[in-house]
Amino acid sequence: MEFTFSQILSTSMVLFAIIDILGSIPVVIQLRRKAGHIESEKATLVATCLMIIFLFAGETLLKVIGLDVASFAIAGSLVIFCIAMEMVLGLTIFKEEAPETVSIVPLAFPLIAGAGTMTTLLSLKTEYATQNIVVGILFNMLFVYIVLKNTERLEKLFGKSGLNVLRKAFGVILLAIAIKLFRNNTGL
Repeated sequence: MEFTFSQILSTSMVLFAIIDILGSIPVVIQLRRKAGHIESEKATLVATCLMIIFLFAGETLLKVIGLDVASFAIAGSLVIFCIAMEMVLGLTIFKEEAPETVSIVPLAFPLIAGAGTMTTLLSLKTEYATQNIVVGILFNMLFVYIVLKNTERLEKLFGKSGLNVLRKAFGVILLAIAIKLFRNNTGL
C-alpha cells in the first residue's frame, strides 16, 4: 500500500470538481432558509460513509446486477457531462423535490454524494490506487464540512457573480473529465 501524492492530488481535484460544494453554496443557503438550520457534521459524515462504502462495494454491486466497471464509467461520464452542462450553461437537467429534512436528503445525498460522485469514484478506481482515492475523499469531506459551517461568510466573500464564475469554471473542468473518462473506457 503506497500513497502517491500525484494520485491523491488528482483524485482530490476530480472529486472537488464533481462535488462542487462552492458552486452549491446558493443551494445550501436556500436549504438552510427552508429548514432553519443544517447539521453540517451529520451531512458530512453521512456523505463520507456513502462514498467510502460505494468505493469498496460499488464494483461488487455492479457485478451482482451484471455490469462491468467500464460500462458504469461510460454511463458515469455521460452523467458527469450532463452535470457539467448544467454548470456551464445554467440548464436544469436534474430536478429534485423540496425535502423536509435537509441535512441527509438532499444535502448529503444526492447533492454531495450523488450519482455523479458515485460514478466518479468507480471511474477513479480504474485509474488510481484505492488508498489514494480514500485520502482524496477525506480531504474533500473536510473541505465540505468547512464550507457548510461557513456558507454565509462565503456568500458574502464571493458574492453572487463570484459564485457563478466558480460554478462555470468547475463545469468546464468536469466537461474535460467526462470526455477523458469516456475516451479511456471506450478506447476512442
